[in-house]
Amino acid sequence: MPSVRRITHEFLERRGLTTVFGNPGSNELPFLADLPDGFRYVLGLHEGAVVGMADGYAQATGRPVLVNLHAASGSGNAMGALTNAVAARTPLVVVAGQQVRPAIGPEANLSNVDAPSLMKPLVGWAAEPACAQDVPRALAQAVFEAELQRRPTYLSVPYDDWAVDAGDNASAVLDRQVQRAAVPGGEQARLLTEAVAAARRPVLVLGGDIDTAGLFDDAVRLAERLGGPVWAAPSLFRLPFPNRHPQFRGVLPAGIEPVSRAFEGHDLVLVLGAPVFRYHEYLPGRYLPEGTRLIQVTEDASAAARAPMGEALVADPGAVIDLLLKALGGPGTPTGEYRPVPAPLTAEGPRLHPEEVFAALRDELPGDTAYVVESTSTNSSWWRQMDLRRPGSYYFPAAGGLGFGLPGAVGVAMAQPDRPVVGVIGDGSANYGITALWTAAQQRLPLTVVLLRNGTYGALRWFGDLLGVPDAPGTDIPGLDFTRIAEGYGVAAQHVDGVEELRAVLSRSPDGPRLVQVDTALTTPS
Repeated sequence: MPSVRRITHEFLERRGLTTVFGNPGSNELPFLADLPDGFRYVLGLHEGAVVGMADGYAQATGRPVLVNLHAASGSGNAMGALTNAVAARTPLVVVAGQQVRPAIGPEANLSNVDAPSLMKPLVGWAAEPACAQDVPRALAQAVFEAELQRRPTYLSVPYDDWAVDAGDNASAVLDRQVQRAAVPGGEQARLLTEAVAAARRPVLVLGGDIDTAGLFDDAVRLAERLGGPVWAAPSLFRLPFPNRHPQFRGVLPAGIEPVSRAFEGHDLVLVLGAPVFRYHEYLPGRYLPEGTRLIQVTEDASAAARAPMGEALVADPGAVIDLLLKALGGPGTPTGEYRPVPAPLTAEGPRLHPEEVFAALRDELPGDTAYVVESTSTNSSWWRQMDLRRPGSYYFPAAGGLGFGLPGAVGVAMAQPDRPVVGVIGDGSANYGITALWTAAQQRLPLTVVLLRNGTYGALRWFGDLLGVPDAPGTDIPGLDFTRIAEGYGVAAQHVDGVEELRAVLSRSPDGPRLVQVDTALTTPS
């Protein structure tokens, strides 16, 4: 009779979960024994980096990914990174080792007391099977829950379970399929299309889920058919629309009053693939202008339920886009030419303005480059200079938690080996996921990391001014040389002093990971 481990490995193989990101401890070793030849274990040196890499990989592939963590300590180390995966709706399946069953009650060392509760409320589902023979079924549920909810799940497994006979019914899990269809019904479709067709001045708001679901080009077709302005939802983690398209107005500000102001004069706000809304800075005001109707379409039932205003339809945004395109008739046209990129700003002194760096990236790298960005103080400079016209071009820490950038870039590069991938990372952010450089070196990824060094937590300084705390301690980080750090992890690195040197470096395609350190002037996010 096959063991729990063998049935589990076969289930994972059939579901395509054969790339495992992890940092194992003793409790995890029995699960990792006898991994089939087709499996790949990607070692990260810290659990935060492990989850960040898996997050980037899952977002870039669009498929669930298995994460292997160690009991309470490893799971706890990963929780900060997990917040980004939750906000990005990334289907991570986290499997953690647990002490042997007789040792859990006495709280022996490395036991995870009440393991499912540790990860709640972050994960969408968490469990520890009541018996060894339930492990394959429980793991299948973790995978299906992650797919259906598009949210990380968590399973704690006592390590003595893996060698137990799986039982007569265990193989029934191997061929299971769980699917969901979310197409609007007849009356729902009629009401929605009538509302959109009747709008005199509609505005379209697109969320990161549009790019995640592969709807980037479909969203462009819908926008051009509607003919109105297009905004990206606030707190953007994926770019759902070409940022220099003539109808694109930018990323909505993450405050109640400025969002409402952006909708002035519009009778309908159609939100596709986004919560309503992920505010950040508290700027109170009316949620919507007088006379403005909001309709939200999302697959995320929780996002629909918690919205403070408007109407919501829990449905597949792709199906809704198809429905509207058919109902609204022939193809539309963009309202004008793509907007030109302004000349980059320059800085006084030896440091480069971030706009000069981003202009170099735009000019020297291929148009299909995927950028993983974690340099929050340069946000306004980024959008002024970049011209992103392809799906999957932009990734950002979805919950704002630092430490996604470097690991996320590694994960995206692993998922898309034939596409140029660049991590644009601030010096304040880099330290949270710096160990991902080692994994990049071990995997020989053709990844470019552009490290913007300004010697401070720039976004934090900006927020200090907003909150009336300009003299808060702990905002400066002098004395860091990331070229030496990178070389210690096995990554080629160099410091560049000027724009022409930077452009020359970027024009050469890497044959492995490289880090380019650039000293930049301090800027603010907006």
